[in-house]
Amino acid sequence: MVRGRPIGSPIRQNIIEILFYLKKGYGYQIAKIYNEIFPEVTQRSVYYHLRKGVQIKEIHINQIKVEKGDFSWGSVVEKIYYTLGDAAQPKGDNRVREFLKDFKK
Repeated sequence: MVRGRPIGSPIRQNIIEILFYLKKGYGYQIAKIYNEIFPEVTQRSVYYHLRKGVQIKEIHINQIKVEKGDFSWGSVVEKIYYTLGDAAQPKGDNRVREFLKDFKK
């Protein structure tokens, strides 16, 4: 029997499905979409799985943008945009496809 935590995660797989149809997205956007389609999870959990996905090459950091605005925490926000990595294996979830078809309009 293998010791330790299994590599796969249903939450991370759902994030991969979202990125498969979205092509590129940042953490908050992915978390909002996730909670609309799947059982609700915390933003912290989504950000954890994004970082873990980057470590195991399922998710890739596309770019980091610094945007200015009037936010509750200050005037600057750093958005990290993610795309699918080389090790990602999206299955093509129809729920995500249908939701994002309406979302992009």
